[in-house]
Amino acid sequence: MLSVIIIGSGNVAFHLFQAFNCVKHTEVVQVVARNKVALDQFAPETDRATDFGTIKNADVYLLAVSDSAIRELIPYLKTKQGVVAHTSGSVPMTVLSETESYGVFYPLQTFSKEKPVNLSEVPICIEGNNATTLSVLGKLAQSLSGNVHEITSEQRRKLHLAAVFANNFANHLFAISAAICEASHVPFDLLRPLIGETADKVRLLPPEEAQTGPATRNDIETMQRHLDELADPLHKKIYQLLSQSIRQVHEKKL
Repeated sequence: MLSVIIIGSGNVAFHLFQAFNCVKHTEVVQVVARNKVALDQFAPETDRATDFGTIKNADVYLLAVSDSAIRELIPYLKTKQGVVAHTSGSVPMTVLSETESYGVFYPLQTFSKEKPVNLSEVPICIEGNNATTLSVLGKLAQSLSGNVHEITSEQRRKLHLAAVFANNFANHLFAISAAICEASHVPFDLLRPLIGETADKVRLLPPEEAQTGPATRNDIETMQRHLDELADPLHKKIYQLLSQSIRQVHEKKL
C-alpha cells in the first residue's frame, strides 16, 4: 500500500484525490493546502491541514500546486524520506533537487472540478532522479492508468506546449465561436456536433489530413467575406493568422 499526501486543493489535486480513493493499494493520508474553503471539498474523513509544518510522513508527496508555488514548499519537504513529485507540465524536475528522492507525476489532461475525468485513460508522464524513485512513481501511476510514460523534463516541456495549442488555444477558439453565435442570436449548441466530430476525426487521422475549410483550398472570396463579418479587430487578426498558417501547410496540395 502506497501512502500519498496531496499538497494543493485545485483542480488537479481534487481529481487525483478522487481517483486514488477509487483504487486499491494506494491511500491518501493527508491533503494540505492554504485554502480552507477549497479543502472542504475533500472527503471529511481524510486528514486536511492548512499548515505546511504539519505535513505527515508518506511514501509519496504530490505537489499539485501552481508552478510558482513549488519552490515555496521545498523547505517543508527537505527532510522527508518519501518521494516528492510535482504535477506541472512545464517545470523541470530539478526544481526539487534539494529533496532526497524527487520526480514528476504529470497527468496530461484538462481538469475542471465540475466534470468527472476517467484517469484510467489519461496519459501519466513520470520522471525520477533515480531508479528507485522512478519505480515508486511508476507503481503509483499504474494504479490509476494503463497509459504511463517515462519522459524527460525537456520532452514534457514540449508536450505541455503542444497541449496548450491542442487544448487551451482550441478552447479559446470555441469561446470566440460562442461569442459570434451569441451576437447573432444563434445557439452555440448547433456547433457542438461539429466540435465532437472534429475531436473524433483526430483520433483516427493525422490532424493535417483531417483539416478542412476555406483556407485549405485557398478560397479567398469566402475568407474575405468572413473577415468582413468579424467586428472585433483581434478576431480578424486571429482569423488571418490561422488561415495563413493553414494555407502554408496545405499550399503544396492546391
